[in-house]
Amino acid sequence: MKDTQIYQIGLTMINGVGDVLARHLLDALGDAEAVFTEKNRLLEKIPGIGDTLIAEIKRPEVLQRAEKEWAFAEKNGIALHFLTDPDYPKRLRECPDAPVLFYFKGDTDLNAARVVSVVGTRRASGYGQELTECLLRDLSVRFPDVLVVSGLAYGIDVCAHRNALRYQLPTVGVLAHGLDRIYPAVHRQTAVEMLARGGLLTDFPSGTNPDRQNFIRRNRIVAGLADATVVVESAEKGGSLITADIAFSYGRDVYTFPGRVTDERSRGCNELIRRNKAGLITCADDLIQALRWDVVSRESALPAQTQLLFPENEEGARVLAFLEGRKDAHINELAIELNLPVHQLSSLLFELEMDGKIKSMPGSVYKRMEPL
Repeated sequence: MKDTQIYQIGLTMINGVGDVLARHLLDALGDAEAVFTEKNRLLEKIPGIGDTLIAEIKRPEVLQRAEKEWAFAEKNGIALHFLTDPDYPKRLRECPDAPVLFYFKGDTDLNAARVVSVVGTRRASGYGQELTECLLRDLSVRFPDVLVVSGLAYGIDVCAHRNALRYQLPTVGVLAHGLDRIYPAVHRQTAVEMLARGGLLTDFPSGTNPDRQNFIRRNRIVAGLADATVVVESAEKGGSLITADIAFSYGRDVYTFPGRVTDERSRGCNELIRRNKAGLITCADDLIQALRWDVVSRESALPAQTQLLFPENEEGARVLAFLEGRKDAHINELAIELNLPVHQLSSLLFELEMDGKIKSMPGSVYKRMEPL
């Protein structure tokens, strides 16, 4: 196991190899060890791999650094999660730029049944802090096992973590640096408390500084771990909007609280709604209904024969067949492809959504749901 993990860490330490290229190498060679042990003439046959990159792969310093990082993780009780591991978070694995390896310290299930990311401005107002507390308090009443993900930053992030702890929800902080430090340092006590019910996660090795570009990179993990991303407050520009855009690009749900048009800290949220990139919510119940968590809970308590609300029909089967294998489709696209008037299609889509066969997304977009 030690040697395998050293090769896996080493794969992430090769200059010029990011997560996408690392996946390509794994697909071509089978595992991380082969990347380092394969002959040069075979490496050269892999598209995108040239002499310069091969020289970087063969540098002995790469595996030397990897062995030191493995020793650091072993000493500090840090778990390594590699892309091909069975317990790698399934939601994150679906993302095309998911980290091939990340480090985790804590105690929680990263494959929890329900996961929500809560993000927002670092200059949170009293309004934003109150919204965050109410959201997590009410979620904890309905679903005490919801995993709350955020970035341990100032403002909404740390507010989300602290309220998750307050209401006994597991919570994970995604860091923009290695696990040899906590940034900002004033959040250290919160981070320590999170280790007992949640944890800290990063794809950066020890010794990595919390540089600006790292925060942007870590946002993909915040978005990728969750079923949905909730933006509580945001100005016109900010890291939380980047996280929302990434989540939207992954086909994940994005929700936000609206604010006054004159409020600077709500402009980003209002813009997400205006551009149909986020659904509008005002409370936890809105989020629960939008994610259909309430429907799943009710259906799980019903006999199987009572779960189908509407009978199958030919048009419904055509809609499901069209959505099969597709990321999603707009209602206008469905109407054209299936030669159905929009008013008739809307009723049909409603029935399919009530049956839990499809899911409506912001902007009149629909996607097929996997069978429960």
